[in-house]
Amino acid sequence: MRMRYPRPARGLAVASVAALAAASFGLSASAAATDEPASTPVPIVTPDGETFSYVVNARHANPGSTYAVERAVRAARGVVVQSWPQIGVVVAHSANGSFRDDVVSGHGRWSVDSVGATRTATPYEGTPEAVAGPGVQRAPSLRSEAAGGAAVDAATDEEFTAMVEEDPRESEQWDMSLIQADAAHEITDGSPGVVVGILDSGIEADHPDLAGQVSADLSVNCTDAGRPDTSAEGWWPTTSSHGTHVAGTVAAARNGTGIVGVAPGVTMASVKVVNDQGYIFPEYAICGFMWAGLKGMDVTNNSYYVDPFMYWCEDQPDQYAAKEAVRRAVDFSTRRGVVHAAAAGNAATDLSTNTSDSSSPNDSEPIDRVINSGCEDIPAELDGVVTVSSIDAEANLSPFSNRGLGEIDVAAPGSRVLSTVTGHGYALYSGTSMASPHVAGVLALMRSEHPDWSPRRMEWQIRAQADDHECGPVSRGPECVGSPEENSFYGDGIADALEAVIHH
Repeated sequence: MRMRYPRPARGLAVASVAALAAASFGLSASAAATDEPASTPVPIVTPDGETFSYVVNARHANPGSTYAVERAVRAARGVVVQSWPQIGVVVAHSANGSFRDDVVSGHGRWSVDSVGATRTATPYEGTPEAVAGPGVQRAPSLRSEAAGGAAVDAATDEEFTAMVEEDPRESEQWDMSLIQADAAHEITDGSPGVVVGILDSGIEADHPDLAGQVSADLSVNCTDAGRPDTSAEGWWPTTSSHGTHVAGTVAAARNGTGIVGVAPGVTMASVKVVNDQGYIFPEYAICGFMWAGLKGMDVTNNSYYVDPFMYWCEDQPDQYAAKEAVRRAVDFSTRRGVVHAAAAGNAATDLSTNTSDSSSPNDSEPIDRVINSGCEDIPAELDGVVTVSSIDAEANLSPFSNRGLGEIDVAAPGSRVLSTVTGHGYALYSGTSMASPHVAGVLALMRSEHPDWSPRRMEWQIRAQADDHECGPVSRGPECVGSPEENSFYGDGIADALEAVIHH
């Protein structure tokens, strides 16, 4: 999720034909080039009569090619759940056990680039009512009665005063002082015209510290099999406070209540990509990134990794196809002007050297597997995203935080961070999930001051403006390597909100 100049990539983006050909010989394209071992195969068994979710990628990202893929899906006894012609990606459901083979024959012979199952188990939500056909499961309702509430309008312009008054619990926000957000607020709280998409579990938009901060018109639920649901209740949280906590860090209002976010003057959109069981499958993430790009958002925060694999491998056909579809969605939104922040992960792993994974797939039975440089944590290791490690109040790396030279862009507070939670409350959470929204907030302040800056320039600037930090102590996981200017713990340094608003 970063664009190095140049980037010392851990995983290599390879053409699908090369990836699939290499897979047939038990090697990834990247592994074959570097004498690395192939990643351990994870066969996804799709018996006849059981519905599975797939992504089918067109050879060309245009409406004509996407339509040809849709025809191929239907010819293979599949149902088109959602098409994204802008990137040539079709999300499909099928109870045909040979769907993957059938879709690339006949109609799909010349139109399909790659196809893969997005999960190892039948979709929890079934197939959306609007598209379900004979022999395909229909979706049960997963809506919670507690998720109701009135739609919330976007924040409106207000004259900003340099006399910054503290909210009641602002003194507990060590995190804001560490990244100099409190000093940045003496200059600006950010512009309401800047929109941050919170790709997460939903936002409790009537929370006293978030009321007026969330745009109902820009919010969406992507967990209905990856099909956008703009219903008033769809994007509210149902089973998790995670998204509400993230949202508070980004933009809790300066309103005399509770806390203040990094960019309290900006607008947020709730982009729900976490289902009620806590999973973020590829089709959800694709929908979230596409929505952010299509709706003209400025920043997204991504405090998750895409399930069911912690690392998605280029030399496994199913994993490759899903990873390619997510990558296309990220690239599309970036081209539309969106800059992305993402959590590095909480496994205390060095992403640049790790060669094993025992946690995947997490929607069925995990296995111990070998991974290689073509296996990446997505979206955190995709190009075009600022990847964030977590530090504590002493600016030491949080014990749980992932790390990696050439993988981490910047560091931000993520240990015992105070923010908003559902039920109109507040709580201390820890994780790189809490670090990433600090950086999303800094990017929002930066976009407020520099509306004409491209995502590429913003990525470069947030790294250039970060405060250098030498390697520090570690209580868990691999030691720090690198220089104060760039190392495996802090990347280019600790994110600095003040620099983001004074730098020209």
